[in-house]
Amino acid sequence: MGVGRIGAVLAALGMLSVCAASGSGHVAKRETGAEAEGAEPWDGAVFRPPSALGAVGVARNSGTRRPGREEAVDLPVLLWWSPGLFPHFPGDSERIECARGACVASRDRRVRGDSRTRALLFYGTDFRASEAPLPRLAHQSWALLHEESPLNNFLLSHGPGIRLFNLTATFSRHSDYPLPLQWLPGTAYLRRAAPPLQQRAEWRRRGYAPLLYLQSHCDVPADRDRYVRELMRYIPVDSYGKCLQNRELPTPRLQDTATATTEDPELLAFLSRYKFHLALENAICDDYMTEKLWRPMHLGAVPVYRGSPSVRDWMPNNHSIIIIDDFESPQKLAEFIDFLDKNDEEYVKYLAYKQPGGITNQFLLDSLKHREWGVNDPLLPNYLNGFECFVCDHELARLDAEKAHAASPGDIPVPEPHVAQLSHMACPMPTPGFGSVEEIPENDSWKEMWLQDYWQGLDQGEALTAMIHNNETQQRKFWDYLHEIFMKRNQNL
Repeated sequence: MGVGRIGAVLAALGMLSVCAASGSGHVAKRETGAEAEGAEPWDGAVFRPPSALGAVGVARNSGTRRPGREEAVDLPVLLWWSPGLFPHFPGDSERIECARGACVASRDRRVRGDSRTRALLFYGTDFRASEAPLPRLAHQSWALLHEESPLNNFLLSHGPGIRLFNLTATFSRHSDYPLPLQWLPGTAYLRRAAPPLQQRAEWRRRGYAPLLYLQSHCDVPADRDRYVRELMRYIPVDSYGKCLQNRELPTPRLQDTATATTEDPELLAFLSRYKFHLALENAICDDYMTEKLWRPMHLGAVPVYRGSPSVRDWMPNNHSIIIIDDFESPQKLAEFIDFLDKNDEEYVKYLAYKQPGGITNQFLLDSLKHREWGVNDPLLPNYLNGFECFVCDHELARLDAEKAHAASPGDIPVPEPHVAQLSHMACPMPTPGFGSVEEIPENDSWKEMWLQDYWQGLDQGEALTAMIHNNETQQRKFWDYLHEIFMKRNQNL
């Protein structure tokens, strides 16, 4: 692209409107996580988790005048390489005000080669090594937003893949802008009253199982259906959805997946009749916790959970969920669930966190209190705008450090680049939901799909890293690099 064309695009950035929405320096803090006797209970509104790919409105400050070209021309530019995430409308660019100052956010790829474009922002699910922007420019940071399941892109679960990025916002507490509680609006969501045990006892007398399973995404890396199938040998499980289905939802409307979402009020009322919910994530990763965990707790059911190995760190107290991996076999787990089902006094101990003062985990309370973004909270920015300002502040600080070095090169060293670490995802190789890898036939769909996908992610990360180090400019060469890595790896087997 010609220099004149890039200059024309960046000149247009000077005529952009002002975003007054995000940035930790511009939003009053609310103690969303504080546990208090007088805290408002959950108001019953349907919880709809934030979607990074949905339309995100940007609040405008009518008292702030539109900047002229001379004000915006020298601002660092943040380019959303995943344009579907661009959290501003209308238009392709927006001036944003953050804690350290202002930046210009854009989704116009024509500005990529300009010296003022300081960061490229990627959505992990959309990131493809074969389509990465090359050559990688030395003055630009790469920032990653990936709050979704690791199954969407296993390249990011390996060191060569995650270290392609300088800044991260992932479900891991160790990422630069951590999002482990993205599915939890606050403590009020957990304190919603559970249905009376008498109602659930009547439900059981009508022939329903104590344990619910609701999944329509089958054949996932965590291989959850294999475990549930074995568990069904020892305890009744009512399975709705497409995976291991043995019951129909009660109404045609709920059976229609186009209308019955997992947060549909009618569906939630139905699910709340069950005392235990099988809550198995689709992938195993530290701090990766979704609605499968929090929704049963909201409804007053006990989650029977497999997912994040660090889940205990986030629970409201030390006696609120049943962790599958604490039991040596599905049979032992079934025996324990049956014991709780028949002993109400022991069962209600798992719901003690719903009582005043029952949330005793200070780490959870502090994490909710101090996060700068909110979930369905109009008084707080969403995490998409929050991460955008986090990147802006980082780039402004980096510019200051570079200027300081230029002014005193003998006294102030060149600023070291910040590089993401493996702990920012920390997702291990998938393992069978039940049994060992050796016991699974070679033609098993899980073995054919997910183990190959996991290790292909490593090859792809190494291939793109090599291309960047060699200053490659043509994306089509990716497949040559990938083939070479694949051949070398097979020679070493």
